[in-house]
Amino acid sequence: MQRKIIYLINPISGTKGKSSLKELIDRETNKRQIPFEILPTSADGNYDFVKQKIETEQVTDVVICGGDGTVNQVVKALTVTDVQFGIIPMGSGNGLALAAGIPKASAKALEIVFTGKAILTDGFMVNERFACMLCGLGFDAQVAHQFADQPKRGLGTYASLTTRHFFSAKPYPFRVNANKLEFATEAFFLSIANSNQFGNNFTIAPQAILSDGLLDVVIVKKIAKPLLLLSVMRQVLAGRIRRIENSMNSPVIYFQTEELFISNPAGAPIHIDGEPWECQRQLHVKVLPRYFKLIHANVP
Repeated sequence: MQRKIIYLINPISGTKGKSSLKELIDRETNKRQIPFEILPTSADGNYDFVKQKIETEQVTDVVICGGDGTVNQVVKALTVTDVQFGIIPMGSGNGLALAAGIPKASAKALEIVFTGKAILTDGFMVNERFACMLCGLGFDAQVAHQFADQPKRGLGTYASLTTRHFFSAKPYPFRVNANKLEFATEAFFLSIANSNQFGNNFTIAPQAILSDGLLDVVIVKKIAKPLLLLSVMRQVLAGRIRRIENSMNSPVIYFQTEELFISNPAGAPIHIDGEPWECQRQLHVKVLPRYFKLIHANVP
């Protein structure tokens, strides 16, 4: 079947120049004689105009040129059309793209659009909200909320905010019900991951696989501040998945599940795929196995 591609470019994501990207797309896609169109992303997440084009013009691929938040919006809106999704990373973290083996360099990412393999990839729901790769409560969500208000975005800004908030971070009480076990804990952050990282190649859930039908849950408990990063490096980066009951005495709890319930009585801040979300006191999280087709880099 002849491929036909719609490229969606977020005009405000990240820091890369958009005009040079359009020139790259035009040159390389024409070289391969693939019909295509370049459109802007929708700020309000309404992609009905793209749905109509997909249905009437037999579009096979939608390539998202933006960050994780943009990817979330587009996939949520268009997965019902059964197109393949590609990513040209242009955000500040790009966690989903990096987990799929897609590099940050636009030319290399575009090459994967042409030569990569579409794989059915998991998503998940957090109450009524869709997530592609990551939901966080606590410290990282606080940073996400601050980051959204910054006039200048990018890795430098994110790193600066992370450093600043680390020294003032406070633990939050949570009650978690998963895998037929309920427990309470105080934690600096709680992350539910489908991807294996926050973004920028910072690993948060080393064993997470995009298409295994499981969510990886990482809880960094209330411990002495000087030990926080050391604990994360030793236990999370080492990828020690344990049964919940075997990790209650550990500073970091790391387990896998298809579904969990979280009580958030103190109102810890929340983000989904890097975008801030209004406070939720009760959360029901459930995996959506093999939910959308994502073009991955071919693995030898």
